[in-house]
Amino acid sequence: MHSLRRKITLGYYALATLTVGLSVFAFFELRLIGDKVVAGGHIAEFFDATLEIRRFEKNIFLYRQAEDLAENRAYIRQAQALLQNHRAAFVTFAGARQTDALARSLRRYAALMETYTAGDPAPAADLENEIRQIGKALVNAAEAIARAERTGLQASLDRHRQVLAGSIVFLALAAVAIGLLVSRRVARPLQRLEEDMAAVASGRLTRLQPVSPDREIASLTQAFNQVMRELELRQQQLLRAEKLASLGTLLSGVAHELNNPLSNISSSCQILLEEGGAADPALRDELLAEIDAQTLRARNIVRSLLDFARDREIRREILPLAPLIEETLRFVKGQVPSRVAVTVDIPADLCVTGDRQRLQQVFLNLIRNALEAVDAAGHVALVARLRPAGRAAPDGKNLFAFGHCASSGKMVDIEVRDDGHGIPADLLPRILDPFLTTKEVGKGSGLGLFIAFEIVEEHGGCIAVESEPGTGTVFHVCLPAQENTRPQGGIERPEDA
Repeated sequence: MHSLRRKITLGYYALATLTVGLSVFAFFELRLIGDKVVAGGHIAEFFDATLEIRRFEKNIFLYRQAEDLAENRAYIRQAQALLQNHRAAFVTFAGARQTDALARSLRRYAALMETYTAGDPAPAADLENEIRQIGKALVNAAEAIARAERTGLQASLDRHRQVLAGSIVFLALAAVAIGLLVSRRVARPLQRLEEDMAAVASGRLTRLQPVSPDREIASLTQAFNQVMRELELRQQQLLRAEKLASLGTLLSGVAHELNNPLSNISSSCQILLEEGGAADPALRDELLAEIDAQTLRARNIVRSLLDFARDREIRREILPLAPLIEETLRFVKGQVPSRVAVTVDIPADLCVTGDRQRLQQVFLNLIRNALEAVDAAGHVALVARLRPAGRAAPDGKNLFAFGHCASSGKMVDIEVRDDGHGIPADLLPRILDPFLTTKEVGKGSGLGLFIAFEIVEEHGGCIAVESEPGTGTVFHVCLPAQENTRPQGGIERPEDA
């Protein structure tokens, strides 16, 4: 018994045995109820047939039409067939004697009706009265049987409900008991191991003490203590190296990113100070515009860092995708080299739901990356298509997906494709890590893709990337699709904050 596997297996076997036993019992109970429901259906048909017999009986007495007589005979035959073919069902609720009496009454009723319709147009009142009495007795007997059937079925359902509730309670208690036993024998030692491992994760190196005689836990404890001995020798060196690497990446990117706009601002201010009041108005306006642009650039760099560090509430709206991409492209129109072609292939009816500015931030980042990847000449393509519900992101030889790309609903797959230099294979799994960048020093902080992924994940989507050095890169942004309920022609533009 000193094995976790054996304890868990025995617990599952015990629970499975109880579940199967109660399921078999419930199956037979439901089968009996099903038989009663079927029998009740035959009794209900018999009751309906007796009512139709009486209805056409009244029509015969009033109009003496052949069609009414034919219908009356048909329903009499139907009632007799039900009694004959399903006698057991009637015996169950009415008894054999009453069932036989009911059959005799039907035969007697049929004979009297034949006598009535074959005789003088003005038959004796006693014959008509006898037919009425027998018909009324038939209806009353059928109604009594139907009532008894409903009462019996309700009693069976109540009993089954009580048995089912009791079975569920018993199964729940058994499951709790088995769970407590397994928890005491299995979960508690594992919880102790988890607590010790959590202490290691927080930086406190502690050796594990044996907490169970089970061979799996003893083996895990021994292996973990061996790892602890190795970690004690290397922890300080690894921590120092990781801190220096993160700090160096952050400073080399952000410092150079901020230095460029600050240098431009300083140069423009010095020119204005040197020129003074004699400065040409056109030159002065140009320098002031440059100062303003570089200030905005610095502000955007700081805002990107702030967005990375804090959560912001998003405002969701239905966004037609094609106008959204077109507006985003206008932001980078001045940055597109003359020998770089940008094409867009997005159906006009594709829509997503989300925050307009945040989604534009995602596409703006991906488009800028693509433009920088193709350098001075190349092709950047933006393509979107609708993916069926439940289908994951496209497969690829060198494709990595980040987030949950499978969805129960339809998804829009937006591709940002370039034919640039590509991404090295060893960097693809870490391409969304914060502060990781493939750009030259000073041309990126490594936060753009990470923030883009955070935004896409907030919108219930995912990002996938496939690339091969020398052939280009494709970024897939998968977002939940939304039916277009807005008129074609553009997206709403709220006032800038």
